[in-house]
Amino acid sequence: MQIWFSCKVKYQKEDEQGRVKNVTEAYLVDALSFTEAEAKIYEEIGQRVMGEFQVTSIAKSKIVDVFEYTDAETFYQCKISYMIIDADSGKEKKVTNLMLVTAHHVKEAYDRIHESLNNMLATFIVPEVKESPIIEVFKHAKEPGDEKIPENLTPISEIEEEDE
Repeated sequence: MQIWFSCKVKYQKEDEQGRVKNVTEAYLVDALSFTEAEAKIYEEIGQRVMGEFQVTSIAKSKIVDVFEYTDAETFYQCKISYMIIDADSGKEKKVTNLMLVTAHHVKEAYDRIHESLNNMLATFIVPEVKESPIIEVFKHAKEPGDEKIPENLTPISEIEEEDE
């Protein structure tokens, strides 16, 4: 199970007119602990921000999943509700989850969350979609195929193809 941490970072940024102003930006980090989330946010922001920055807060997020589409950068927070049967009491219970999805506008976010959850067995509704302050999401583990292989190494699959 993924644990997402919301991290806020404060630093000085130059705007389009060349003026320097203080900004606070929100990021989402997939980590196993507060300590790991802090280390990850310092590592990632240290690579992106020139000069000093300060991590002003780290908190566990209620986000349960993130769906990123490569054609959009804006994150939308979607509230998803569905009913389940409680195993102990046998009564119906309403479950509400928060998820993020990238899109160009609210309608597209609504459509994309439905597309992303189309294999869900329970019937769900999306009672709320709103733009999220999250600037970027840092996932804990890379997706298969995202690993960058150093130039001095050859993938095993290529060596096996040569042997055949």
